[in-house]
Amino acid sequence: MFTGIVESLGRLEKISEKGSNKTFTFSCGFTSELKIDQSLAHNGVCLTVVSIDGNKYSVTAIKETLEETSLGNLKNDDLVNLERCLKADGRFDGHIVQGHVDQTGICKEIKDLNGSFEFVFEYDETKGNVTVEKGSICVNGISLTVVRSEKNLFSVHVIPYTFENTNFKFLKVNDPVNLEFDIVGKYIKKMIGEHG
Repeated sequence: MFTGIVESLGRLEKISEKGSNKTFTFSCGFTSELKIDQSLAHNGVCLTVVSIDGNKYSVTAIKETLEETSLGNLKNDDLVNLERCLKADGRFDGHIVQGHVDQTGICKEIKDLNGSFEFVFEYDETKGNVTVEKGSICVNGISLTVVRSEKNLFSVHVIPYTFENTNFKFLKVNDPVNLEFDIVGKYIKKMIGEHG
């Protein structure tokens, strides 16, 4: 489990393909603290560390993960948001994030609000996901609060610290992002749908 509080940026050093899988090799500031078989969120996607070599580690994404997230679009030198799984004795600073991306969205607009930034994202509402104003959303692994919520669109405000310390500062209009909708909202929607 994760909280959506990004610890570091990781740089993609190499991509290897085997069958329909892709193995990504990253470098980051806490590689020396990682262990093989550890869960690590990459732009919100939970992946398992499969090897460590010096300041680099590797993770493998299967075909389904590549098709359902934006990881398949990564190129060498791209920066991803990284978060290690929540420690049992850690603070719960964001919201409940599983690292299981529900779908991708598209950045439709970026507004400089002279002190913060508003990012507007569009997603396919036919997949059954919803947002609510003041609710939680995980975008590229970052726990954020929904400001505006519409049928297939939502916006978030990003403070300067988050902007500077995540890959949001590199995000452009029409870029894909990974979206994980609030787990509590998903359970409520399912229960209401089944029990009317």
